[in-house]
Amino acid sequence: MSAEKLKAQLLAAANATKARDLLRFFKTGKGEYGEGDLFIGVTVPTNRAITRQYLHLPVEQLIPLLRCDIHEVRLSALICMVEQYKSRRTSEQQRQEIVDTYIANTRYINNWDLVDLSVYHIIGAHLQHRDRSLLYRWAQSSSLWEQRMSIVATMWFIRQGEYDDTIRLAEQLCNHPHDLIQKAVGWLLREVGKRDINPLTDFLDTHYTTLPRTLLRYAIERLPVEQRKHYMARKA
Repeated sequence: MSAEKLKAQLLAAANATKARDLLRFFKTGKGEYGEGDLFIGVTVPTNRAITRQYLHLPVEQLIPLLRCDIHEVRLSALICMVEQYKSRRTSEQQRQEIVDTYIANTRYINNWDLVDLSVYHIIGAHLQHRDRSLLYRWAQSSSLWEQRMSIVATMWFIRQGEYDDTIRLAEQLCNHPHDLIQKAVGWLLREVGKRDINPLTDFLDTHYTTLPRTLLRYAIERLPVEQRKHYMARKA
């Protein structure tokens, strides 16, 4: 099994009709966030089924796939990296290689599905007991995708019962003009609130007057009806 065979299997599963739908869904038109991305129409379940046969591929073989101009090929490389990072058979040296490869290639992890599939399983998990300044650098990046990575990576910490970094990064990003960042921040705040409502309501009480409506709607989605009405009325 090789990276070339993996790519060939993905190409063989291409579906032109589905590809056209994905081009629209992932906003690949001129001036849109996914401008120029190329899709071949392989669904995620099909991609996972194909990629499952290649999870053993070493990271150096995955790099050309991660840099491929075809979206589904990049997705496949990230699936391999996530599964390898999670595996108990993976050594700490191999995990570090996966992390280093991820950080060096963020320019190719350039749509929200690629970010959301991978960043907290790799970067979030890796930073659990390490310095997290990388996330704050990403939050200040000129790259939309690194900015999204910064907040989505904290899903790992949330699942460990840690909320401080999510709240601090949300404070940095909460007035971001792009809806992909607003949605990500709102989503992660909602995840905090599902586990502990107090950090969420403290954040909302401090920032509600300036929060974009998209972010606010995502953040309060799981709150009781009266609380949601309260925040939306104050926002109005």
